[in-house]
Amino acid sequence: MTERLPTKEELLAKAYKPNEDALKLHPFYKGKIKMVPKCAIRSVDDFAIWYTPGVAAACKDIHKNPEKVFEHTAKANMVAVISDGTRVLGLGDIGPEAGLPVMEGKCILFKYLGGVDAFPLCLDTKDADEFIRTVKILQPTFGGVNLEDIEKPKCFRILDTLRAECRIPIWHDDQQGTAAVTVAGLINALKITNRKMEKARVVLNGAGAANIAIARLLLAAGVDGDRMILVDRKGGIARNRPGLKDDEYVKFDMAQKTNPQCFSGTLAEAMEGADVLISLSQPGPDVVKKEWVAKMAKDSVVFVCANPVPEIWPWEAKEAGARVVATGRSDFPNQVNNSIGFPAIFRGTLDVMATTITDEMCIAAARELAKCAEDKGLRDDYLVPTMAEWEVFPREAVAVGQKAIEQGVARVKLSREKALQIAEDTIRKARAEIECLMREGHIPAPPA
Repeated sequence: MTERLPTKEELLAKAYKPNEDALKLHPFYKGKIKMVPKCAIRSVDDFAIWYTPGVAAACKDIHKNPEKVFEHTAKANMVAVISDGTRVLGLGDIGPEAGLPVMEGKCILFKYLGGVDAFPLCLDTKDADEFIRTVKILQPTFGGVNLEDIEKPKCFRILDTLRAECRIPIWHDDQQGTAAVTVAGLINALKITNRKMEKARVVLNGAGAANIAIARLLLAAGVDGDRMILVDRKGGIARNRPGLKDDEYVKFDMAQKTNPQCFSGTLAEAMEGADVLISLSQPGPDVVKKEWVAKMAKDSVVFVCANPVPEIWPWEAKEAGARVVATGRSDFPNQVNNSIGFPAIFRGTLDVMATTITDEMCIAAARELAKCAEDKGLRDDYLVPTMAEWEVFPREAVAVGQKAIEQGVARVKLSREKALQIAEDTIRKARAEIECLMREGHIPAPPA
């Protein structure tokens, strides 16, 4: 018997169900994270070791050799998730308090998927310089920083400045994480549709932090800039657009590397005959029209990754002729989302104590993600691994760490075998801790 396909009404109901559940369960748990000791406390006598007087010995050891902070404290595995709440998901500038649930959610993904201890810090400032200074003075506590949900254009300056001036890895997941996973997805989408990366005609809809970073990483990964067009609300971004150099230097930089024909038309016009559409613009649906997809090349690739609702529903893009469709949502096939990137990328970075996260480390992660999916068998509805495939995260972490060692930005050199063992053990332990807390009832089951 042929299995009945869900109706559009059922698909829509499924799409909006997480919103309903979130409003019930967030108040139930009153937040998603808490602090739990990682050291043994056999009795109150142990406080003489963990606090005064014993702790002074650790303090003096670090004072003599600052690198010992990675041995004596949680710094080596501690990441700050920092935001000002100015561009939260697809919701815009909703403020730091309203952004806090997202940052907490990021922290549990870090822990469960990558074994990384992360803590949310939402800053009550919109000033880029104050943001930069705050991150810099937090460096003694954290082994890395994940910047999150910061509006453009200041997100570009914040990231570039902090990467250049900080002594710990600084990463903007909306830029680098989204870019790495998108590159992974595109590598496999092009294999499925029998295209070469350097020959594919690529249109990027939206010129925010995510798509600018995707464009940069695509160029580094082999896409030909002469065959790439970025489109914003004004049309195709061309190097001859008046005022571009003075007003939007990041777009101006990309215009020098793409679109040599200086196309300045609409998104609909840009999509005609294109092989690939990568859209990270405003939440949909109906931001990208079916008739536009229908005019793309045969067996086109459509990534519509706006959250919480994609620019076009995936089934409508398929009806219009797209061969491979991806979104940013976990409840649809082909989730091209940074959740399968940043936990492992930080795992690999922290394990070798890298001082930065380079573009080459991101590409290494993308290629390993693509290889993981290929090893299982690519399909139109399976481009990249899902969050449920836990074994992918150690593999990705190893690829990142080995690239950091190769590039000379790692403080610790590990063999591939040792790096894999460390990553697997750390991630397994993190999951086991959460499962134990649930089993013992310390994390209560959600209400029915």
